[in-house]
Amino acid sequence: EGWKEEEVDRSNRWKKEEWKNTETTTTATAQSNTIQYNQYYKLRTHTTMIRLLPILALLSTILDGANAYAPSFVPRNNGIVSSMPKAVQALAKNQAVRSHENKNSIKMMPIGVPKVAYRVPGSQSADWVDIYNRLYRERIIFLGSEIDDELANQVIGVMLYLDSEDSDKPIYLYINSPGGSVISGLAIYDCMQHIESEVITINLGLAASMASFILTAGSKGKRLALPSSRVMIHQPMGGARGQAEDIKVEARQIMRIRDNLVKMYSMMTGQTQDQIVKDLDRDNYLSAQEAVEYGLIDRVLESDDDSSMG
Repeated sequence: EGWKEEEVDRSNRWKKEEWKNTETTTTATAQSNTIQYNQYYKLRTHTTMIRLLPILALLSTILDGANAYAPSFVPRNNGIVSSMPKAVQALAKNQAVRSHENKNSIKMMPIGVPKVAYRVPGSQSADWVDIYNRLYRERIIFLGSEIDDELANQVIGVMLYLDSEDSDKPIYLYINSPGGSVISGLAIYDCMQHIESEVITINLGLAASMASFILTAGSKGKRLALPSSRVMIHQPMGGARGQAEDIKVEARQIMRIRDNLVKMYSMMTGQTQDQIVKDLDRDNYLSAQEAVEYGLIDRVLESDDDSSMG
């Protein structure tokens, strides 16, 4: 009996130790599974975020683009769009109604300089160039804005190039300008006299101030104007600030330029210098026909005179 009791006691201790070992193993296994699951979850989350990054970047770009197209007259404060004035709200509402009604019928003209196809001789494909660049290749120049140093340099550069390319062909200078810098205008005038190609000037719209002088400086007999165009002549304007002597120097320069313009106007129009001085005293507007009679241009182009421009 003592042996049996000892055997039972040993068996119980063995079962207790085995149960403890099993419990320890189960706990360790559970902890290991938990660690593995956490690592798997972190890895999967990281992988998902990496896959979502391009989509988030695309959404950010779209939102930024949408914000960029917000009306410029709408002020923004910390991301909050301020309310628009009532007049602007009414204008926007009317515009929205019109755009909804004519959504499929109106094609908006693209903003900017129009482009046309041009194929360089010898090339197999055509390139898109702005229309003024294309016209330059046909020896047509547009003087269509205020005359300043930048515009004068561009016009002079084109005239010099066209003259070097073929001095036997004429250059057509279309003018629709309010005038501008006298010095810049005189630079264009000197270039017109310097090159061998004849310069045919055509007035359309308005040739005012220095632009009228350039119009009159075209080749004799080929200074033209369209019927509805106008010409305005006046004396040069200027201003000076600073010391008294500097103002006197500037005034002398303006008077000298004025005298030179009077002489050249007289030479190009056939009017006397006294008449030119009188007519330049104030803004003097002339119609196309009056400009012909005055001698500023030679002929008014009518609708059936297209062939005469060659």
